[in-house]
Amino acid sequence: MDYTFLENLQTEIELPENGILSRVLRKDSHVNITLFGFSAEQELSVHSAPTPAVLYFLEGDAVVTLGENKLVAHAGSFVYMPPMLPHGISATTPVRMLLVQVKER
Repeated sequence: MDYTFLENLQTEIELPENGILSRVLRKDSHVNITLFGFSAEQELSVHSAPTPAVLYFLEGDAVVTLGENKLVAHAGSFVYMPPMLPHGISATTPVRMLLVQVKER
């Protein structure tokens, strides 16, 4: 059986002093799972993706744009995004965030 086990996501990526870092944790024909680290005031501009996705915030605070809405995310916040939903992320503090994209079968 092929699996991925990581004991602690918090230690899998450093929080950058400036910029955004990403680390692919798992990528196969079913999913793409990426861990992100944002420094404060960094952002991913509004964009959309053709697959559904989940964001899970592990640490920090960010403003998340979902369509026309701007919501504040904190450690523990969960977001489900359907395909083609315009979305963006603006870190107000250093942020660790997990992105899970489900690929179509």
